[in-house]
Amino acid sequence: MEGTAVRGRLTWQVATVVAATWETPQTKRIRFALPDWPGHSAGQHVDVRLTAEDGYTAQRSYSIASPPEVPEVELVVERLADGEVSPFLTGELRADDLIELRGPIGGWFVWPEHTDAPVQLIAGGSGVVPFLAMLAHQRLTAASTPVRLLYSVRSDTEIIGRPELAPRPDLDVTYTFTRAAPDGWTGPTGRIGEALLAAHAVPVAHRPHVLVCGPTAFVEAVSRGLLDLGHDPARIKTERYGGMGETP
Repeated sequence: MEGTAVRGRLTWQVATVVAATWETPQTKRIRFALPDWPGHSAGQHVDVRLTAEDGYTAQRSYSIASPPEVPEVELVVERLADGEVSPFLTGELRADDLIELRGPIGGWFVWPEHTDAPVQLIAGGSGVVPFLAMLAHQRLTAASTPVRLLYSVRSDTEIIGRPELAPRPDLDVTYTFTRAAPDGWTGPTGRIGEALLAAHAVPVAHRPHVLVCGPTAFVEAVSRGLLDLGHDPARIKTERYGGMGETP
């Protein structure tokens, strides 16, 4: 069934933390080594499970930030003040700590392999994380697919994945800042709507593959804008998280 995990891959494994470094003031990049990692596709995610001394468990899903070509698995976790899992992952984990992971999960929201059509990625906040894996995969495989990324972020300090988003001939990145643009910024500001999509996304006539990831309200607003511009709904894939709260 499309979009489900491959049978046999949903066994919990004990992963070892290799490194944990701050990506932004609110997000941490954590690299894990797993004893029996089956490999993944760019865009998939894993489940992380924490178990307290009294037996209480909490688990959350996180997109994989690393490409399939590297043996270790990287996650970028945003710290949520009221979260059950993210405060521990960002505040307590250290190198050599052990934690339970299972995956990879998901087979629908992944990099479109073997296509000549351009790819349009649209991210809100930490929704850029699965795109980091896709862009690294594109670079490492020398894929000729032209890619544009439209990235909505509150401020320059909250940009995730600067190394993966560095300029290169086959990648065009456009930022829009919704709260505080850098000094001297002359690019877009404000949330992504139809006007910004018309100005900076791959034109409808080129029939791009479009992938949108971010908070629920962000994804719904962007999807409406894409459809209003005439994009084919069959060529739009979305992944969302959280409720209907504020968009980036």
